[in-house]
Amino acid sequence: MSSEMMKWPYLPMMDTFKKEMNKLFDTFGGIGENVFREWMPPLDISETGETVVVKAEIPGVDPKEIHISVKNDALTIRGEKKGEKEEKGKNYHFIERRYGSFVRTVLLPTAVKYEQAKAEYRNGILEITLPKQEKEESKKIPIKVN
Repeated sequence: MSSEMMKWPYLPMMDTFKKEMNKLFDTFGGIGENVFREWMPPLDISETGETVVVKAEIPGVDPKEIHISVKNDALTIRGEKKGEKEEKGKNYHFIERRYGSFVRTVLLPTAVKYEQAKAEYRNGILEITLPKQEKEESKKIPIKVN
């Protein structure tokens, strides 16, 4: 997230509004947060001098069902969290866990060497490490005068 977005003065007010709306939905049937959205795994993106690291929280997803790609400095994670079979005769009071396919695409903060990327899945966390490309020096272009 850009530093400008984090400093946006209305962010706390929007967060409060979101919480109040979730309370309202919980009052009328327990449908709560993200009821109108598809399931999307939360991400953390961090950067060191040499790498960009993306962590995705995707518990319950088979690592064989996760596909990662990088194109034009955008990272895409695709997968599917399979749901449990519904049992006949069971009455649910809440169904809050999300299932289904997801696609999450984010712009990376800098150019990376995607062919050297590494991904590891452990305890429901997918960690993708992408080495940064070296910054190119600007080149002076001479002007030819006729």
